[in-house]
Amino acid sequence: MSFPARKSTPAISTEDFAFLQRFIMQRAGIVLSDSKAYLAETRLTAVIRKHKIPTLNALVQRLRDSPHGPLGGAVIDAFTTNETSFFRDRHPFDLLKQTLLPRLIKARASRRRLRLWSAASSTGQEAYSLAMILNCHFPALIDWDVEILGTDISEEALETAREGRYRALHLNRGLSEELRQRYFIEDGRQWRISERLRRLTRFEPLNLCKDRYPLQRFDVILLRNVLIYFDNPTQQAVLSKLHACLAPDGALFLGGAEAALQPPADLYMPNINGRTIWHSPKLGGK
Repeated sequence: MSFPARKSTPAISTEDFAFLQRFIMQRAGIVLSDSKAYLAETRLTAVIRKHKIPTLNALVQRLRDSPHGPLGGAVIDAFTTNETSFFRDRHPFDLLKQTLLPRLIKARASRRRLRLWSAASSTGQEAYSLAMILNCHFPALIDWDVEILGTDISEEALETAREGRYRALHLNRGLSEELRQRYFIEDGRQWRISERLRRLTRFEPLNLCKDRYPLQRFDVILLRNVLIYFDNPTQQAVLSKLHACLAPDGALFLGGAEAALQPPADLYMPNINGRTIWHSPKLGGK
């Protein structure tokens, strides 16, 4: 995601913006270049208003005094891009439905257990899209042990995901009328996800750059359009940690914006299927 240039002078000092750059990089792995100082004003206006802070420089001073308090979390939330939609960039979901999930389900027939991970789940649409595919197209999984884990650094986004309530505008982005009628219940001005999908999903906080990853193997991991915000060392570190979480015959999906990103060659093998690239783990990788 690129941001347009802005000519007006940002309302933050050079020193305070440098602190903000370090804070965001250390806490979330997000690289904020020197040319993006104006984003501090754009992204943090609502934070300043909510916490009744007079200026951006005053906000930075509070971060210096208490970097691990609630204000720090609000700042990270403001710089986290929670752009998502149901069945975003549909091709990976089509590949899962038509090819990869049937293969994985056949291979898991004896254990009857399936685990999927939306590793930057934002407000939950990606995880619920996976749940719709499983429920709609694979009825044999009704008595399997199936779970879709959604994780994100933003507590605000996770709260929306757990509630499973969306405006019609969100449903209109990628969701067919058939799926809306099948899996959503109109609730005032919002639509609420059905309980049968909520039972398949679980949402937990996770900072990809800091926290320990889940201690289990996943059959499918989706980490899409997130790594582009990290520098190369952070990208490679995240991909190495994901390798330990991926089943030997599992599949890792990155985003379309990350097509040029090269995961560690000693850990992953790229697979191309039409317009979709996915990565399988190399056996014996470190």
